[in-house]
Amino acid sequence: MAYTFRYQPLKGMYLTYQAMSTLLLRVPLWVLLAIWKRPKKSWSLKRSVLVKLLGHSMQMATSIGPISQHPDHLAITGGVDVNGIWVEPAPQLVTGRLKSWMFATSVEAIRIPGYWMHEQGSTIEVGAPPAPGEKVLYHLHGGAYVRLSAHPTDLTAAIPRGIVKHVDSIHRSFSIEYRLSSASPFKVANPFPAALLDALAGYNYLVNVVGFSPTDIVIVGDSAGANLAHALTRYLVEYKDTPELRMPAPPGSLILLSPWADMSTSHDIPGGSMFESIPSDYLHPSRNEIDYARVAFTGPLGGGILVHNPYISPASLNAAMIVDFKGFPRTCIVAGGAEILYDQIITLRDRMAKDLGKDLYYYEAKDAVHDFLVLEWHEPERTETLEAIANWLAVI
Repeated sequence: MAYTFRYQPLKGMYLTYQAMSTLLLRVPLWVLLAIWKRPKKSWSLKRSVLVKLLGHSMQMATSIGPISQHPDHLAITGGVDVNGIWVEPAPQLVTGRLKSWMFATSVEAIRIPGYWMHEQGSTIEVGAPPAPGEKVLYHLHGGAYVRLSAHPTDLTAAIPRGIVKHVDSIHRSFSIEYRLSSASPFKVANPFPAALLDALAGYNYLVNVVGFSPTDIVIVGDSAGANLAHALTRYLVEYKDTPELRMPAPPGSLILLSPWADMSTSHDIPGGSMFESIPSDYLHPSRNEIDYARVAFTGPLGGGILVHNPYISPASLNAAMIVDFKGFPRTCIVAGGAEILYDQIITLRDRMAKDLGKDLYYYEAKDAVHDFLVLEWHEPERTETLEAIANWLAVI
């Protein structure tokens, strides 16, 4: 059962046991195993142990809930050089299928926080109008739709920080604190399409409040954030010509990092990466966090929506799936060759290539794990990938 030890005193006892057993037993065992045989020949001893440790930490979270509390959509969390602002909802942009999903799940558009991050030494004021030709990064964080944050202190902030550092034409990024989904044994809240509504509000803020041209917006998402980045872009493409709306145009560029492109189980097949890459990734398909995330995300719509909805599972192998990418902006897809989501990322790549042709750029870090750009110790792959993204963005 998930989250068995979420309450004190069991939580404290469990954490104490895990800390002691990991320090005295697990880490020495992982070191010995890595000396004997490493998951990938290119991996160092340090990386082999760190990946194991990260995976174990995620497994612990399925017993106690989040190990540390993250900022959420209910308040702006301050800090040194933290530039938080409130973003108003954009109900005027809601139509079509999105409106139907809102009605079916009783989800409403609400005000949420967002956070600006500027390059080091920048003198740009928070939320200032763009300089002529200035580009902006719009980041949607990962975390399976149930954890992590847009806050600059979050693990995923390493992505916009890294891109801003390496890309000369981007001097600031904006991240929206979209609502996280939750399910029993916690309060049932914020199922799909809550996160999509919030992502749309953030995009509307950049275009209609700050004043960025859509062509100068680069949307980037990692893992579930990449799923959301795709869904937002699909919505903007699908309804851009709706007469009664003043829908912002789609972004100029889209970057999908280790995208969770198939939230169904259609890629969970023997011999596939979902199982073959277990030794080389910190994600694990049999742990409760993935099943919990699916239940929390789908809410009253039920798991069937994961199989056939192109907004949620554009890489689903379901025979009834009808999906195309006509009208999508130029897109960069990044995959780690050692991650369990590898096969579904390849499926997404191949489907997008049919419609985008040369406007699709695929970059693979051969021995990298899932969402490796958030791991600042994952070198040299992390820096090499950021440089490849910078080079791709420079060719516009």
